[in-house]
Formats: sequence, structure tokens, C-alpha cells
Amino acid sequence: MSQRKKRVLFQSDFSLAKTGFGRNAKAVLSYLYSTNEYEILHFCGGLSKNHSSLCQTPWKSVGCLPDNPKEVERLNQDPKQWRMASYGALELDNVIKEFKPDVYFAVQDIWGVDFAVERDWFQYTNPVIWTTLDSLPLLKSSLEIAPNVKNYWIWSDFATKEFHKLGHEHVKTVHGAVEDKFFRRLPDEQRQIARAKNNISDDDFIVGFVFRNQLRKSVPNLMEGFSLFKKSNEEAKNAKLLLHTHFSEGWNIQKLAKEYDIDTKDILTTYICQVCKSYEVANFTGENLQCKNCLSKDSLVTTNVSVGVSEEQLNEVYNLMDVYCHPFTSGGQEFPIQEAKLSELITLVTNYSCGEDQCTEDSGSIPLNWTEYREHQTEFRKASTCPHSISESLLKVFRMNDTEKRQMEKQSRAWALENYSIRSIGLKIKDFIDSCDFIDESVYEQGENKNPDAEIDNSLDDTDWLASLYEKILDRKILKSDQGFMYWMSKLNQGIARQEIENYFRGEASKKQFCIDDYLDDEGSDNRILFVMPRTASDVFLGTSLFESIKDNYDGCNLYVATDFKYFEILDGNPHVHKLIPYSPELDNVFQLEGNGKDQGYFKVVYAPHFYTQRISCYQHNGRDIIDFNTKG
Repeated sequence: MSQRKKRVLFQSDFSLAKTGFGRNAKAVLSYLYSTNEYEILHFCGGLSKNHSSLCQTPWKSVGCLPDNPKEVERLNQDPKQWRMASYGALELDNVIKEFKPDVYFAVQDIWGVDFAVERDWFQYTNPVIWTTLDSLPLLKSSLEIAPNVKNYWIWSDFATKEFHKLGHEHVKTVHGAVEDKFFRRLPDEQRQIARAKNNISDDDFIVGFVFRNQLRKSVPNLMEGFSLFKKSNEEAKNAKLLLHTHFSEGWNIQKLAKEYDIDTKDILTTYICQVCKSYEVANFTGENLQCKNCLSKDSLVTTNVSVGVSEEQLNEVYNLMDVYCHPFTSGGQEFPIQEAKLSELITLVTNYSCGEDQCTEDSGSIPLNWTEYREHQTEFRKASTCPHSISESLLKVFRMNDTEKRQMEKQSRAWALENYSIRSIGLKIKDFIDSCDFIDESVYEQGENKNPDAEIDNSLDDTDWLASLYEKILDRKILKSDQGFMYWMSKLNQGIARQEIENYFRGEASKKQFCIDDYLDDEGSDNRILFVMPRTASDVFLGTSLFESIKDNYDGCNLYVATDFKYFEILDGNPHVHKLIPYSPELDNVFQLEGNGKDQGYFKVVYAPHFYTQRISCYQHNGRDIIDFNTKG
């Protein structure tokens, strides 16, 4: 009997989404599917479970959001839960148990995948966390999960080097994959035809930038640098900026042009027709224009994430350019840089964050200088690209002779193929999958046969005894490196009685599902305050500085604190805490916990500082809270 194919679960943006994660998913899954060696399931962020677009992929794709309107309405009441559900946090366990993967890829920003690390099944799935990190210092959550992620892949070497510096030497760089078959230099005749079609002269020197019009894309710096370049070089009078972006979001490009004394006729952009999908490069004259090709009214818009050009059309846009310039504050990889290189363009790139990866020797890039600034609140180091560096680098390319320029352009493509093409990245991923063992499917049935009455051999040493609690009572195999296991070992080392731990395990096995009533005394909802801080150890510790003030403001109320049980020891003996509650996602629903209308809820006030910074409406407390409590050491 032949062995079954390995099952690969790939959690990321939908493969047809016009995002970096989506494009990477399309390239990687197309490559793996073409081998016919794997059973693939794509768990797609941001889409409902049976979204109509999912049937367009040759591999099986499922969305992570529910189809049930009532469930969607419930999630919409709490933006925090909706956001996490959009990443897949709510349905992931069900998908894992149903598909039973041999290899699990979690490919997203770190906050969109870190929740998987603490799931019971994680260590048994040959898991890979494949994420982007774009600034220093590294996000705290990305460092905290590092010891528990054997296969920790980062899209840029910039971040990997920082992990190594901090002692996490197992972290490795695996770039996002670029589908290189679409991007290439067109023959000179086709390039001339494309220019003529878009009213671009052969004498025009086109400086291109392909980007989402976000604040982290340094448009003002580029505009100032371009202005300096034109004003200081008379021979560059035919220079133009081609900004392939959406003019109706982000930076006010027209206003910036006026500020930096740039003639708007020297600024081009890409229009796409929403009806016939034709495109044209022209001066910006507004949105929702009439299409010259199909004559549809109000159909022509500047390209955007909802309506964009095809890869073939984008390749033509790159081929209109003489040089590509990408100034930014930070980035995880920046796909347009690699696409420009594949189209044989010299690239000017801010030499920070993933830009460091793009500016290595023989990369076909000219590094742009920058100065550091700090992002407000996060304190991340960000780059402000020097306009004079942009001007000087443009002049350098402008004055290159044809031989020197073509040599560097060819070098640019060769470097991108070697480091970012799907042939390069796909082979690394395939080799990893092939190196993984098949998973015993029984590990996905763990927890289904809990036995609160299981017999435990008390003659075992502490390590084996604790492992037997997991296996016999909770029906879970456990790794000795698991944080929960290490927590209970520390409690044993501190002298806590075995019987107390055993009672906890038997109590957990007896529960059918989380129920807040199981943890509350009978003082009544008006006499309870809840403080929710699921993780991390440092955040739980810092949260204790608020407890005395909360107790002062709500005199007579009992303070309950919800956190992961492995952080209970931080709060043990705190005089202000009435009771500890093991954290469950249900405790993020502030509206339900505080009550709404006639529903009194469970607590007078709920404080959930772990998501206050996400602009979530969780601070009303029905107008009954006492504000301005102070921290006390």
C-alpha cells in the first residue's frame, strides 16, 4: 500500500489577494501544487469560510471567518475578536483537527500568528512561523515566542541578525517568494511601443515608485529629492516621476508637488478601468474618469488594492521606467523592489530594515542614506530617507553610460532570481517539507478522552508524575519544554503539594467548556472588577502597579484578574487580588462581561489594557467607571 501524500496547511492571506502575503501564498502554493506531491489546504485570512472566490484555486482553500450571520454579528460587536478571527484564531483548532496536517505554515505579521504557538497541537505539526519584522527594537511578542518555535523564519536578514544578537540563533531568513515569470525586461521595440502608447517620449527620464499610498512610504522625501535633482541639473529637464499608486488615500501628492515646486505635468500615475481592465499611464486629473478604451463613464481610477493591474500590465509599467526609487521608513520585504530588479531596473533603496537586504554587494541597488527617528508610542526606530541622497543617486544613474547601466541592470535581475525567485524559495520550502516526518494522526485527537477519575502513580518522580497528569487526565502528550509544564514543575520545586496540582488537573478535565460563573463568588456583579491581561510575564507584572489604585477607586469591590495560568505565580499572594481566572478568549468580550441594557453582566467594570491601543471601543464601561487612577509601586 502506497504511503499517503504529506498534508500541508498554509495559513496566510488568500492567494489571489493583492497583498505581499497573498502574492507569496500564490507563488509558494502554485509551486508546491505543481509537484503533485502534497495535499494542500490554504487557510485564508479575512475571508468567510465558503467565500465565492475560494473556488478559483486548484488546491483547497477555506476562509477563516464564519458564514453564520448571527456569529458574524456577535464578532462585530467586539473589534478585537473580529480582528483575531480574521487572522484565523477562532477556527484554527477546528481546521487543524479536521485536516490533520503533517506540516503547518503560519505566514503573517507576528500578531496574526503568535496565538498558534500556545495551542496544544502546535509542537506536533512540524510548525513554521514565517513572519515579517521591519523595525528595531524587535516586537516583544516576537521574542517571547522564540524559544518555543523550532522553525522560526523571517522574511528579512535585517531582523534575523537581531534575533541572533539576542541569543536566538535558530532563527533563519527565508525571503518571501516572488513569481518571477511575470517580470522581465521587454525587448527595446516593445518598450518604445509601450512608451508611445502612454505618450512618454524616448527622451523622458522616468523615475518610478510602485507602492501602497501609506504613511510609511516616504513620498515627501522622494518629492523633495526629485525636485532637487531637476533643479540642480539642467540636462534633467525631461525627468518625470511615475507614481504607481492610489491618489485618493494616504499622502496628498498634488499638494506635495506644489510645496516642492514640481510641475504636476512631471508626475505620472497608472489608471485602471474597472470595466474593461485596460490601463494607461498619464498625469493625474482626478478619479472616476471616463475610460478612453471602452468609453465607460466613471470607471477609470488610479490603481489600488481593490482594483489593480495584472502582473503582465505591471511588468509593462516597470518597463516604462529608467530607474526605480523606493524610499520608506521600514518594511518587511517590499515586493516592488524585487519586481523592479527582475524587470532589470537599477533600484535606489533606503538602506534600513529590509532595505539592508536589497543593498548588498552585487544586488543592483544604490543605497539611500537616512536619519533615524522614533515612532510615537511604539518607540520603533524608523528611517527618514535623505532627499539629497535621492537626488545624488538619481544623477548617478542619469549620467551612467549605456554599457555601465546595462551591466548593473542585468546584475539586478540575476541577484533577484538567486535570492527571491520562486525557484529559489520554493526549493527551500520543498526541502523542508520533505525532511519532516509524517505526523501520527492520533495527536490530533488529544483532549477528546479526558478522564478526571484517572489513576495516577504517585511513586513516579516529579517529571514523570506531572507528564502522567497531562497524558492520563487531560489526554495530552506534553513536551518537557512546554511553558505550562515548566510552570507546574516550578510550583513543585517551590513545595506546592502534589494533591493541589492534581486537583487542578482533574478540575480542568471535568469542564466541558469555559464558563465564567465557575470562577465567581456570590458578591454580585456590582461588587466585582475584572482586569484582563492574557500575557506576557512583563505585562502582567506591570499591570500589578494599577491594582491598589483600582481598589481605592472601587471601594468594597473584589478585583478578579484573568491571565494565562502560567503567569499565576506572578500574582500569587498579591493583597489586592481577590481571585485569579485562567484566561479564555471569551474574556475579551467587554460588552458581555459588563452587561448591556437590561443584562447586568458579570462585572461592574472590565479593564482590558492588552487591546486598548488597538483603537477598540472598550473604555465606556456604561459611564460608571472612575477615571484617572494612578499607578502605585
